[in-house]
Amino acid sequence: MKLELHDLTKRFGEFTAVDHIHMTMHNGVYGLLGVNGAGKTTFMRMLCTLLKPTSGSILCNGKDIFKMDGEYRKLLGYLPQEFGFYPEFTVQDYLLYIAALKGLRPAVAKKRVKELIPRVGLAKAANKKMKKLSGGMKRRAGIAQAMLNNPRILILDEPTAGLDPNERIRFRNLISELSEERLVLLSTHIVSDIEYIANEIWLMKDGKLMHKGTADEIINSMPEAVWECMVEKGMVSDFIKKYQISNMKSEPQGVLLRIISQKRPLPNAKRTKASLEDVFLYYFGEKAGDENAEI
Repeated sequence: MKLELHDLTKRFGEFTAVDHIHMTMHNGVYGLLGVNGAGKTTFMRMLCTLLKPTSGSILCNGKDIFKMDGEYRKLLGYLPQEFGFYPEFTVQDYLLYIAALKGLRPAVAKKRVKELIPRVGLAKAANKKMKKLSGGMKRRAGIAQAMLNNPRILILDEPTAGLDPNERIRFRNLISELSEERLVLLSTHIVSDIEYIANEIWLMKDGKLMHKGTADEIINSMPEAVWECMVEKGMVSDFIKKYQISNMKSEPQGVLLRIISQKRPLPNAKRTKASLEDVFLYYFGEKAGDENAEI
């Protein structure tokens, strides 16, 4: 499977949500990392043919996806940030209903639903109503509906939003399992969601792809600007105002700060190796871009 993006751009009036993106993807897991408002959702909606680009093209194995129409959508599985469901439907009925909308024959649909329900960890909840499911269980039902047509391309928009740490770990493991012989694109602003499962990570800011590569390559793209130093508890607020703080830990002798800075913040500060979370803070800052959270 091969997806090619050529000069992909999407504008809403004078606002550019996706800005001249060039990219080629093959089978594997791609992690799209950026704050809310970076353009991730708009980008994914174009890949799912829900939005047409203002300019540029998207090719699937050499064919324009908008000209392929239904032929492309048969290859596609999509989990949006929010997906609709009838609250009175059971998990099984919901999946059978979505399968019918996707055009699966009843016999095929029943077989796929029977396979997928235990695979996503919903065997004990198959006959529960959707409205009774926890947030994590609803996301599992969401990934099951995206997998009903056994897609070759799986697109997941903020799939772990609102999940607790255990659910996020389970979800990441499930994505790794499902990524065999598929192209999986996963967008998130949670670094740990993609740090260990993505073959390639993209950093997206203001509609542009800033950097791409493996986790190590992304980390190495950042200058040596991470320091650790011990400060008195009364000094912490001043450091927070002056520097980007990626972590702080209270200890008997003070507070150990992890600081992002081009210059040594204190004489006793020691330079340390950057993590992917440090990189995220370095490139995106502390604000989450809530003004354009749906972009």
